[in-house]
Amino acid sequence: MINVVVVLVPETKNIYFLDPNMFDLSIGDNIIFETNNGLLCGMVIKNNYFEKKENLVLPLYSVIRLCNDDDYRNIDINKKNAFKALSDAKKISKNLSLEMNFIDSYFNFDKTQLVLSFLSDTRVDFRELAKKLAQKYKTRIELRQIGVRDKSKRIGGIGPCGLSLCCNTFLTDFNSVSINMAKNQMLALNPTKINGMCGRLLCCLSYENDTYTELKKKLPKIGYNVDTQYGTGKVVAVDIFNNSYFVDLGDKGIVKIMGDNK
Repeated sequence: MINVVVVLVPETKNIYFLDPNMFDLSIGDNIIFETNNGLLCGMVIKNNYFEKKENLVLPLYSVIRLCNDDDYRNIDINKKNAFKALSDAKKISKNLSLEMNFIDSYFNFDKTQLVLSFLSDTRVDFRELAKKLAQKYKTRIELRQIGVRDKSKRIGGIGPCGLSLCCNTFLTDFNSVSINMAKNQMLALNPTKINGMCGRLLCCLSYENDTYTELKKKLPKIGYNVDTQYGTGKVVAVDIFNNSYFVDLGDKGIVKIMGDNK
């Protein structure tokens, strides 16, 4: 078991498992920690606890210190500079006739790296843009082409359920979602109903899919002919929540049959 603390970096929504380095941290603490790409600032979302070694990617990055007043001032300066860099990147890319829709930008804490994220329908040769930005800001430039799901994760919004987007709140990875999940849950295949703000299939389609699959094993499929105590008929509907299905017996009408409880 290894003593760890879980930290969220607000700019990227990335989550890190860190070595607390003898600090007794609390949820909400802002800390500075080291990475292979320089120093980052993050917020503690789960304080010190012991995690199994096999659940972690070792070696862990380490907490350097709790944020002090000078750190907060530096963070504010970095945010202002990153905003300016974003504006400059838009102007330069336009002058270079690059099809790039910039989403956000941020400096790492020690300003050894400037990261800019953008959307584009095609592959972009941004080498000249990176060169011009590096000359102006005297730091390493990283341009990241992201997808529409990543954009929603960064920007956030309100989903069709009326709640904040899952990807912007608690999801750390994008799981595979398929149209078969919507079919499995007998949802209307209407894009306005099953697509999220990003235009892709709703992430939440995967949450209950396994439960639907398991419950439907106890019930016959729609369109199948089945024998019942009232006669033979065709299954016209199923109700997995009540473990029942409806059979059309022709002249005898439609009857409700309870499923197997085993």
